[in-house]
Amino acid sequence: MADIAEFDSWIQLLLGCKQLPENDIKKLCEKAREILMEESNVQGVKAPVTVCGDIHGQFHDLMELFKIGGNSPDTNYLFMGDYVDRGYYSVETVTLLVALKVRFPNRVTILRGNHESRQITQVYGFYDECLRKYGNANIWKYFTDLFDYLPLTALVENQVLCC
Repeated sequence: MADIAEFDSWIQLLLGCKQLPENDIKKLCEKAREILMEESNVQGVKAPVTVCGDIHGQFHDLMELFKIGGNSPDTNYLFMGDYVDRGYYSVETVTLLVALKVRFPNRVTILRGNHESRQITQVYGFYDECLRKYGNANIWKYFTDLFDYLPLTALVENQVLCC
């Protein structure tokens, strides 16, 4: 399994809007699944936290969020889902967010949105993007299998329900 140095190198690559090789994405999704299996469907989150809505493959918008809000792990983040589809960089966006979750599991919370499903991603672009960028559907399968483990909601300081 990957170690901290490997995750850090992946994150640096991903911050440049680059893609990881297929085998590395498989390892990343396996590690993320281990972490997410330990989380609740109503995941507790401590304040202060920056709550972010739909990114939809808009990688450069995600970079702007980090520029304004601060980088992980300096800032706690709660991402509300809809990481993929519509934008041109769904693969890079979801890979970076999953890598940040794996590297900083207590500082980054990622929820499942309605676009984190097999059916929606086949209609709105993530499936086709995976085929175009990797030449097969393996990456799509790794991520859609992982999406099944994402929490559905978060509860910030036992007061604010986010879904």
